[in-house]
Amino acid sequence: MSRRPLPDTYAQALGPVPVARVRAALAGLPQDETVAVALSAGADSAMLALAAALADPGRPLLAFHVHHGLQAQADDWARRATQLGDLLGIAVHVAHVDVPADGSGIEAAARAARYAALAELARRHGAGRVLLAHHRDDQAETVLLRLLRGTGVDGMAAMRARSLRDGLVYLRPWLDLARQDIREAARAFAGLTGWQAVEDPSNADPRYTRAAVRTALAPLLDARWPGWQAIVARHARQMGEAVEILQEVAREDFARLQPDGDGRGFGLAPWRALSPPRQAQVLRYWLSAAGLRMPTEARLADLMRQLRQLHALGHDRQLRVVHEGHVIRCHRGRVWLEALPPPAATRP
Repeated sequence: MSRRPLPDTYAQALGPVPVARVRAALAGLPQDETVAVALSAGADSAMLALAAALADPGRPLLAFHVHHGLQAQADDWARRATQLGDLLGIAVHVAHVDVPADGSGIEAAARAARYAALAELARRHGAGRVLLAHHRDDQAETVLLRLLRGTGVDGMAAMRARSLRDGLVYLRPWLDLARQDIREAARAFAGLTGWQAVEDPSNADPRYTRAAVRTALAPLLDARWPGWQAIVARHARQMGEAVEILQEVAREDFARLQPDGDGRGFGLAPWRALSPPRQAQVLRYWLSAAGLRMPTEARLADLMRQLRQLHALGHDRQLRVVHEGHVIRCHRGRVWLEALPPPAATRP
């Protein structure tokens, strides 16, 4: 699909700051490198797709929509994503996935299925980077959730502007933008074009953890500490700096664990020789390098307990711990990480 020039009114509706953030995130990439936008057809991702189209008109740009099938409106959301692509001159590719009931909770399972689908779409269509529309409010909510889950310093750093998962680079250029500003742009865009962003009812359903934070806790914080999202997001940036220091130590420790060439496995015996805090930190480093989110403190402690209880050679019983669509195993003194099969075949 050709990238035709967009009307000036589109840029006016969005404003210069969101476009500039995307342009900065893409700076330095080869001009012929394909970039994709993860497009749910909600207001945030729709405006990100618009910003990406405006930021670099000459770059090959795609949009990836993941159809989870969890809501009755899912087919309509895919249609609206395609309609937006037509407006912006962007090809939209849809992946259908089934979200398994694997015991991790519907939110975690849907997240794992979504990232697996995005990775498959990126491989299929030659995109090395995917833009995600997470913003400052999302970041603040993530910090609160990580704090309540006890995920440690790494987890408190929350989402990064650039992250690697399954060999794919994810870019989040809007972590310092407020949800309200993005939604105002979406309303202005709707007034210009008639295209309406979708509203996922689960975002306001307190049965879901993040929605509970958004609907029950956030209003209390808004009333007592206006602008708390910016404060918490700044805390995440500061934690990110602390994580950089810890990662330098963990990187050196991991290099001493007789790691595999791809970094997916390491030796059990040298890991046991580390002090307990460094054992924990190097495991966090290992999981983060694989693009997986931080386990809770309880989950990490259980993994460490199981690793310590293994026979010295690691073959008296086989470890098998499922985390984020992967399984951690140990055999013959080697601990390794392997991806579980995708939950369902992705259909174009």
